[in-house]
Amino acid sequence: MIFTAYATKRKNLTNCKINLAALYLRVLINFLPDATNFFSPLIQTIAIISLIYASFSTIIQQDTKRLIAYSSVAHMAVVVLGLFSNTLNGIEGAILLAIGHGFVSPALFICVGGIIYDRTGTRIINYIRGLVTYMPVFTILFFVFTLCNTGIPLSLNFLGEQLSLIGIWKQNPIIAIIGATSILLSACYSIFLYNRLSYGNLSPYLPPLKDINRREYVLLISLLVPTIVFGILPNTILNTLHMSVSALIYNV
Repeated sequence: MIFTAYATKRKNLTNCKINLAALYLRVLINFLPDATNFFSPLIQTIAIISLIYASFSTIIQQDTKRLIAYSSVAHMAVVVLGLFSNTLNGIEGAILLAIGHGFVSPALFICVGGIIYDRTGTRIINYIRGLVTYMPVFTILFFVFTLCNTGIPLSLNFLGEQLSLIGIWKQNPIIAIIGATSILLSACYSIFLYNRLSYGNLSPYLPPLKDINRREYVLLISLLVPTIVFGILPNTILNTLHMSVSALIYNV
């Protein structure tokens, strides 16, 4: 039940983020085009500040669940940059990144807030170490989701980030260059978290741990498959977006 609860909770939070992006598209850009265009530089500046502040705040976190939560704020800043780029690439990239984040972020929350916490009873990074000794299958899946969170190629997050940054590059290269630091910063805190939890000498504070069971495996795989499939075949989503996003931009 704990994994279902975490999945439901993260699904609700992710739906809120996606609904917020839909609000930007349906209300702000569609009904308030002049105001959106006028305030775009201000919104882009706020997004950049949020991205950098949230990324550095993420790096110093010692709570695994809180670290993943702060990383979501940084990724949503890239989504905002894409949405307010007023370009086809930027808006489509923002939508792709929001969808990809909807798969990867719940999976990471299930890993750190569900599976690891259920077995260790703590979320403090300093007390968790050497999980690969007892949980090799979980460590592999955790590693794949960590890479997807950093935006590696063949993942939906990669395409979303690249298209969002390409879109904002067409409007303001300086904002795009600063926004691209999210790639480096996300790699820093994601790899830091994975390395601290998975490797090193087994923590003396931990009892012998069991690897993931079938239910947990199916739950994580169900989130991994669409992340990779849509990352390899993005036109499955993009073909349905071209007409609506193009109509939105050109009508505005």
